Amino acid sequence: IRCWSNIPFITVPLSRAHGKSFAHRSELKHAKRIVVKLGSAVVTRGDECGLALGRLASIVEQVSMLQNQGREMMIVTSGAVAFGKQRLRHEILLSQSVRQALHSGQSQLKDMAIPVLEARACAAAGQSGLMALYEAMFTQYSICAAQILVTNLDFHDEQKRRNLNGTLHELLRMNIVPIINTNDAVVPPPEPNSDLQGVNVISVKDNDSLAARLAVEMKTDLLIVLSDVEGLFDSPPGSDDAKLIDIFYPGDQQSVTFGTKSRVGMGGMEAKVKAALWALQGGTSVVIANGTHPKISGHVITDIVEGKKVGTFFSEVKPAGPTVEQQGEMARAGGRTLAALQPEQRAEIIYRLADLLTDQREEILLANKKDLEDAENKGRLALPLLKRLSLSTSKLNSLAIGLRQIAASSQDSVGRVIRRTRVAKDLDLEQVTVPIGVLLVIFESRPDCLPQVSALAIASGNGLLLKGGKEAAHSNQILHHLTQEALSIHGVKDAVQLVNTREEVEDLCRLDKLIDLIIPRGSSQLVRNIQKAAKGIPVMGHSEGICHVYVDTDASVEKVTRIIRDSKCEYPAACNALETLLIHRDLLRTPLFDQIIDMLRVEQVKIHAGPKFASYLTFSPSEVKSLRTEYGDLECCIEVVDSVEEAVEHIHKYGSSHTDVIITENEKTAEFFLQHVDSACVFWNASTRFSDGYRFGLGAEVGISTSRIHARGPVGIEGLLTTKWLLRGDNHVVSDFSEHGSMKYLHESLPLPQRNTN
Repeated sequence: IRCWSNIPFITVPLSRAHGKSFAHRSELKHAKRIVVKLGSAVVTRGDECGLALGRLASIVEQVSMLQNQGREMMIVTSGAVAFGKQRLRHEILLSQSVRQALHSGQSQLKDMAIPVLEARACAAAGQSGLMALYEAMFTQYSICAAQILVTNLDFHDEQKRRNLNGTLHELLRMNIVPIINTNDAVVPPPEPNSDLQGVNVISVKDNDSLAARLAVEMKTDLLIVLSDVEGLFDSPPGSDDAKLIDIFYPGDQQSVTFGTKSRVGMGGMEAKVKAALWALQGGTSVVIANGTHPKISGHVITDIVEGKKVGTFFSEVKPAGPTVEQQGEMARAGGRTLAALQPEQRAEIIYRLADLLTDQREEILLANKKDLEDAENKGRLALPLLKRLSLSTSKLNSLAIGLRQIAASSQDSVGRVIRRTRVAKDLDLEQVTVPIGVLLVIFESRPDCLPQVSALAIASGNGLLLKGGKEAAHSNQILHHLTQEALSIHGVKDAVQLVNTREEVEDLCRLDKLIDLIIPRGSSQLVRNIQKAAKGIPVMGHSEGICHVYVDTDASVEKVTRIIRDSKCEYPAACNALETLLIHRDLLRTPLFDQIIDMLRVEQVKIHAGPKFASYLTFSPSEVKSLRTEYGDLECCIEVVDSVEEAVEHIHKYGSSHTDVIITENEKTAEFFLQHVDSACVFWNASTRFSDGYRFGLGAEVGISTSRIHARGPVGIEGLLTTKWLLRGDNHVVSDFSEHGSMKYLHESLPLPQRNTN
């Protein structure tokens, strides 16, 4: 905790030696000293008269938040001219109206022309008001602001430059936010082509060049330039093929076409790029972003500092491999080529991958051993996650068997006709299966997920982007290499891409133009985060696996303990493991109930009592904090219900629609449970652990979906397909089917082609 003027604020550990800019966005969170440049289009209203007060208030709030974290914030602001123009127009209108009323003697005023206002006069009239506004806003966050007006001479005169530098350092030392602006009341008109005059000199002719000069002079870590465009584009923004450039490198300016400058202000995008590159060369990282968009302006500055993919980031370090955007395009093109292969060729790729998993097992296990050793040394993974991370010979053999099942069952997955209709004479309609497109699969601590998901994507003709956890980096690397080796036999190596760049998951979820479906494989927290972050991309999966087993009064003694033990203890970290055990009230204090409790104690399962169960006991286990808990370990909740109807009601209220089980010998009760429980998987006298693509005979699964749209339950090849309609006609037009037309609709169902069942 630091204090200034008796006001405490939280600090974060921020320190780095200045001299070299950050290489990656993820490093921006370490920025200590930050300059925020507010362009005229950000500060002013659309009519160019007056300030955008809501936007400005949001920016002040973000700057204050970062300042109170212990960062040193500076603002280079425009807006004095616009604010002054508003004030002068008001004064002129008032003066003209009074003068006209006095001289004309008429009560009705004529239309009055407002003269063109000189910019320097507007700046002189607006500077004090602009600063008063900033002071009032920062005061709301107990932060003091100070105004500094500069001109080009203040940087070229050595004494003035030292004075300016000393003033800024002293203000920052006192936790004051300097607000800097060019002194537009006295500044001469800008000279053309005087932006860059060598490494150590940049002419201050607008606030872009001022911000760059100031950032380098003050050894700033980060310069944020806010304008009215998202960043740099490879062609004029708004054109059909324009793509936002995520990272801009020195030398890339030849590949950028600069459009016209914004509606207000002195600098255009070309000036911003030149200033940004100059600052980058001086050791300051730069991000150019949109500060006017209503959906993002409220958090654009904090998002940039957190390392999120916002705007264009300037970096001197080019990555060794392709960007994630390039990988997405490669996966799209590779997936289309993959879908065009013959089914036998796709199956051949999967068979080859299955062989490689067993042939190269020593190399795979060696890489996995490195991951396990790293995780154990760093102590960052809980025991259940370590078990998921671990590979073994038996796991690889099971994987290979599953992959061969996928290959065998995928022969007619893509292009299968599922409906044929004769719409009219010589006009036949078909509905056929096609790949979804590009899948993004995000998985944690599960390297065995990579070949499974790859095989399903290959079988369904989908392009695939894989984002694995860093704890499995070595394992994922070799498994992806083997996957691409298998794909190479038919020249579709690029169809499956492993994302190794530093993109955060949240940034990947925003690539709606590259990704068609996101499938998360991991903790419930991961799934919830992805569902929240996904922008316009559907997410297939389940956020929680709260699975129930209900023990009915007519349950078999022999079956109960076996099913409960398998459901809870066989693999407690799995999403299909038992989490809540529902017991019929009549079974309390019976030998069967005692057997259940004894078995759980022997298996070292920690028991949490539900509210009703606790009320029956004198000395009960710890009462459950929530009946909606996924433990993922040797723990479970026990609750009491009065009937099968109450069990169903409990599952609907507290479950996650994943997998729920009834144990009973009463067929009528079982059928009631099967028909009324609204979950993806509902079982009778079988373990919850059967809820799995491999055990269902799907070969493998990309995950278990609790969604009610498209796919539900374990998702195999079928869940990765969608359909398209093919209409074959012969000079047919809709007007022929009108009331007086010559054609009539038939809508006859036609037989489907014979499926390959081998």
